[in-house]
Amino acid sequence: MEKKSGNVTVKGSVAYVPQQAWIQNATLRENIVFGQQMKESCYQRVLEACALLPDLEILPGGDDTEIGEKGLNLSGGQKQRVSLARAVYRNADVYLLDDPLSAVDTHVGQHIFDKVIGPKGILKNKTRVLVTHGLGFLPQADLILVMEDGQIMEAGSYTELLERRNSFGDFLQIFSNTEHRENSTNRGPRKSVSRLSMTDFSIDLLQEQLISGDMSSVGIQTMEALTDLEQEQDTEELGKLTEADKAHTGRVKLEMYMVYFRTIGLAFIIPIIFLYAFQQAASLGYNYWLQLWADDPVIKGSQNKADVKLAVFGALGFAQGIAIFATTIAISLGGIIASHHLHLDLLRNVLRSPMSFFESTLSGNLLNRFSKEVDAIDCMIPDAFKMMLGYVFKLLEVCIIVLMATPFARVVILPLALFYVFIQSFYVATSCQLRRLESVSRSPIYTHFNETVQGASVIRAFAEQQRFILQANSRVDHNQTSYFPRFVATRWLAVNLEFLGNLLVLAAAILSVMGRESLSPGIVGLAVSHSLQVTGILSWIVRAWTDVENNIVSVERVKEYADTPKEAAWSMENMSLPSHWPQTGSIQFQQYGLQYRKGLDWALKDITLSIQEREKIGIVGRTGAGKSSLALGIFRIIEAAKGEIYIDGVNIAEIGLHDLRSRITIIPQDPVLFSGSLRMNLDPFDGYSDEEVWKALELAHLKSFVSGLQEKLNHECSEGGENLSLGQRQLVCLARALLRKTKILVLDEATAAVDMETDKLIQSTIRTQFEECTVLTIAHRLNTIMDYTRVLVMERGSIIEMDSPSNLLSQRGLFYEMCQEAGLV
Repeated sequence: MEKKSGNVTVKGSVAYVPQQAWIQNATLRENIVFGQQMKESCYQRVLEACALLPDLEILPGGDDTEIGEKGLNLSGGQKQRVSLARAVYRNADVYLLDDPLSAVDTHVGQHIFDKVIGPKGILKNKTRVLVTHGLGFLPQADLILVMEDGQIMEAGSYTELLERRNSFGDFLQIFSNTEHRENSTNRGPRKSVSRLSMTDFSIDLLQEQLISGDMSSVGIQTMEALTDLEQEQDTEELGKLTEADKAHTGRVKLEMYMVYFRTIGLAFIIPIIFLYAFQQAASLGYNYWLQLWADDPVIKGSQNKADVKLAVFGALGFAQGIAIFATTIAISLGGIIASHHLHLDLLRNVLRSPMSFFESTLSGNLLNRFSKEVDAIDCMIPDAFKMMLGYVFKLLEVCIIVLMATPFARVVILPLALFYVFIQSFYVATSCQLRRLESVSRSPIYTHFNETVQGASVIRAFAEQQRFILQANSRVDHNQTSYFPRFVATRWLAVNLEFLGNLLVLAAAILSVMGRESLSPGIVGLAVSHSLQVTGILSWIVRAWTDVENNIVSVERVKEYADTPKEAAWSMENMSLPSHWPQTGSIQFQQYGLQYRKGLDWALKDITLSIQEREKIGIVGRTGAGKSSLALGIFRIIEAAKGEIYIDGVNIAEIGLHDLRSRITIIPQDPVLFSGSLRMNLDPFDGYSDEEVWKALELAHLKSFVSGLQEKLNHECSEGGENLSLGQRQLVCLARALLRKTKILVLDEATAAVDMETDKLIQSTIRTQFEECTVLTIAHRLNTIMDYTRVLVMERGSIIEMDSPSNLLSQRGLFYEMCQEAGLV
């Protein structure tokens, strides 16, 4: 952030844990070590302290498992613990911890606080600046700073703040009892974004925090999917997730040309060929008429004849000019049509792909196709075709003129043509493969750059800029290794074509001299002057032909995604849903099972469950229990491997995805906002009035904040909503859900990043505004679901317990243990 006044002095190295974890597309070990020297004993100690050892047993390749971009194949809690482990392994002097325990379960948070952050943890001799809402461990803080509107309102130890009997002291008494029993001073951290800080260091450090943006998809994949792959696969294969961009080999298939021409359509192709033929015929007539005129003897009184010849000469030139203009227009329009259709096909294919496609496909591969490859289809292919057709017809004109002057030239032209085809095919195959290699090696540049920009705050905090710059440079250097040889191949081609062209000029000159008795000076001059152009024409034909084939590679690469698996149909023609479906919001699971990919263990196993209308269901469990998988199944982000889900008696597998997803609502753990106005993010389809939007903001406790903005509802949200805090983004998602007011609402840790007081208000809003709805809440804060109708306790993809909270507590099972850890019993 930009400093406006004052000074910040930091003595020693700094490690930073952002509120939204930034995870690299690398192995788990590489994410933790983060460029440092590997020290096995220290590494194992960090894994144990950050509660990552149980996760290594779940990961198919252990700590060699590849983590997808933005940690796609990790749960929210696992990402946060990897981010914390990276900081702990750094062994820095100062630790800036921005709510690192918000996304973890209560017992895991307790473990991390005891082993890492607390007075007996690994960092006990370090300076820790902790931003949190969790009140359970405040008694162990050396100094608590209470912040409001960018200012320090109060400062002191826990005891001092309680003794002052001010507003914050009252707040502590109320919410510490709610969150925690008096006899438990350091249990369960809570999810938060407010500014309660624990440190013996200057609060000014807090002003220097950098928030790393991470716009994750709604379907956050939890770790339960990554278990027990086939035993015969080796460790490296087990841990592999993403697929590198691959280059095809050999000449581009004729099918790719047919794909391109089909998108243009015969309505454009036939006129283009005809116009090129007409243009060259006019050029040939133009030159031939000039030759006839040159052979005519000059006779006195032939002015009228000269005027006629001049008029014909002018008409042929004008016809040629019109044909060139029409050809340019036709081929440009054809190129635009082809590019438009191919880009739409690519966009449609990518957007209709399932979540598994985005897990295994790097963002650089997609960026490469949507930028460079589409640019080649937009600009390069039409220009290359225009140039190639122009020079091919020009070559035909030269051959016709040479054959008219010296018919015996066909004896020379035929072998030269065969030699030319050999050179051309040899060069095009080489150049085309180099173009493919250059395209493939460009994708890692985009991927690395994209990842670096997203993690800029972490990279700067850890002073790793130079390492990332060197990595970017090495990728660019690798890309250039296939770029430079293309110029070497071009010089080789030029030498051979010069030799070929000179042979044709020599043949035309010798044959003209041999036939001097029977040839007119005009036709001989025309033949020799045109044959002198052959070298240049041949060179440009091969260059244009090569450009066409090189850039048709872009069509080939764009069409690669046409054959990838797709999601189910957007809507079903033979299935008409009632306009108000679902009317009650009842949900039934029947022997439901879920797998993320074939070969992976079951994420959900034989789930049989009946949820009645207006029920409020809390879903709890340890990390990897299958909580998020249940939500993904309801939205069909991942299709069922077996069994069915019925909503209001309708099998959701038999209806279109749009029909399903538009009738139910989710507030995700990682809130998603788009670049655009705040109003667009709240009401993307402009279906509600301003009054309704303001009412939703009021219910989401955002009205005062939005009213204070200069542009109010027209406030521009940056990419991923990064100019709003994480808590504000979650509240915007809540306001969006309040506007839609569907009969089924799924909350995936929807209040994880807000303070306790706001969380209490939000829970009250949910209870009143969604009273008539069925609500499923995935919760780490167990106190938020204690008044729910029933609680669903999950473990390893199965339902372990299900009953009302009071009955579950009396049974003293897993839910009772979790409540004990949270200090609620």
